[in-house]
Amino acid sequence: MNFKDLAKKRYSCRSFSDKRVEPEKIENIIKTGILAPTAVNRQPYQIFSVQSKEGKEAIKESTSCTYGADEFLIVGYRKEDAWVREFDDRNFGDVDASIVATHLMMAIFDEGLATTWVGHFDAPRLKEQFSALKDYDLVALFPIGYPAEDGGPSERHFDRKSKDELCTII
Repeated sequence: MNFKDLAKKRYSCRSFSDKRVEPEKIENIIKTGILAPTAVNRQPYQIFSVQSKEGKEAIKESTSCTYGADEFLIVGYRKEDAWVREFDDRNFGDVDASIVATHLMMAIFDEGLATTWVGHFDAPRLKEQFSALKDYDLVALFPIGYPAEDGGPSERHFDRKSKDELCTII
């Protein structure tokens, strides 16, 4: 499948089946995320693969947006490790982490799985529960799984603004 087809096929899945995700698929997804470009190749991000039963329960306590998934990835970055643009002191850590997260999201769909980019989670609570997260600004949480029969795209998925509304020629 080419990238344009993958981008068209991808949607925010909000209902997962009980089918277990193969560990090698998670490994492939993470490897693809690591390929993402970052500003000045600083790679200030971290991908957290939540595999323990306790970790999965903590995720479920931190967000209502798990949609029945049993696999989760979290993406965060450390400000002090990121490149800063000298002209306005803009820290690019959030941009870098978002590029990595986008690679993960597309890789998930390329593996025949589904996800949605969850931003609605209690980051301070997760940081309290996982010491590995404490130094990171958390950007995204991805529930991962096989879509349930009712797990297709919502009606909103197909609502797109026109090119004229979203692209300005200057």
